[in-house]
Amino acid sequence: MEDFLRDYQRDAVERMRNGCILNGGLGSGKSRTGLYYYFKEQGGSINPDYIPMKNPKDLYIITTAMKRESLEWEGELANFLISKNPEVSFYKNKIIIDSWNNIQKYKGVYDAFFIFDEDRVTGKGKWVKAFWDIARKNNWIILSATPGDTWEQYFPVFKANGFYKTKREFEREHVVYSPYSKYPKIDHYINTGRLIRLRNQILVDMDFSRQTIPHHEDIYVSYDISKYKEAVRTRWDPFKDEPIQQASGLCYVLRRIVNSADSRQIAVMELAEKHPKMIIFYNFDYELDILKRIYYGEKVQIAEWNGHAHQPIPNSKRWVYLVQYTAGAEGWNCIKTDTIVFYSQNYSYKVMAQSAGRIDRLNTPYTDLYYYHLKSRSGIDLAISKALSQKKKFNETRWVKW
Repeated sequence: MEDFLRDYQRDAVERMRNGCILNGGLGSGKSRTGLYYYFKEQGGSINPDYIPMKNPKDLYIITTAMKRESLEWEGELANFLISKNPEVSFYKNKIIIDSWNNIQKYKGVYDAFFIFDEDRVTGKGKWVKAFWDIARKNNWIILSATPGDTWEQYFPVFKANGFYKTKREFEREHVVYSPYSKYPKIDHYINTGRLIRLRNQILVDMDFSRQTIPHHEDIYVSYDISKYKEAVRTRWDPFKDEPIQQASGLCYVLRRIVNSADSRQIAVMELAEKHPKMIIFYNFDYELDILKRIYYGEKVQIAEWNGHAHQPIPNSKRWVYLVQYTAGAEGWNCIKTDTIVFYSQNYSYKVMAQSAGRIDRLNTPYTDLYYYHLKSRSGIDLAISKALSQKKKFNETRWVKW
């Protein structure tokens, strides 16, 4: 164990328990740490000699679709002589690796061990209800680089640990709603001392110091100012040729005007000349169309990961990997490049941070990592940048004042 895990990972394993959240920064090695906890709980050890598990429980790993397709978990399992393939595995127990989209398939599983990779148990949808069913009948842990931002987001895990029986009980004890909002909106929380104690019971932080040095550079590009002002003044969508009805529609139009500018595309081309291998994050399908039309140079392979295509990272000497934020901000890693380009900004600081973490891994061969943020000095871009700099999520309605 001394060589197999780093000191901070070993310390985390000793503090972990059933129903905990292993909170490690992006690239801290949560997968290996979580697997070692399972391995240890089943009687195994690597300290430094390999001591096998004794009659281990079936293992279910629920992760993102992208990480499932990348086979990263299979690589980590191999370190423990565990495999999905019974002909290769040292053990006879069942090993399942699947995506959150299929979590409901496993509601009937009993007396197994679940690792929930990349926390998706927020809100009150089908995934959360399936998680509660599974948590009642099995051992489980959650791996997360970005645990809840608000106390409400912790409630599903609090309930799974038996701290509260219902959402109503949680709200009665801790939530004060705004009396001025047209819809239920939390104004503030009360009795937070208890919430902090409960969080500390389940949160296992990994004290992780990075060896990499991130370099973030804002690249400002021009845009069609007259077209932008016209959309603001008339509230007319020039792409659909119809009136704009709401704040989200206006923000979309303004961003499309800004993000479609030739200067932004030229900036990408110039970066491609400097960096032979680049990951480019984007938001919208029209941006993907633009990025696929750009000339990146001779013999540059282009691949994409989004809701339309799930292509692997290229293996050529020069490549561009186009990744849509929603589909690929988390759950996969890449140590083949030191460069990420953010073609447009996402509204969420959390998503931006997760996206940046795709290349900031423990086993990266690079020390210096380069992040290029393309943006204009338009009102919409500046407002998004301000929200992100404050680690907040950009609010369209508040900005437009519809």
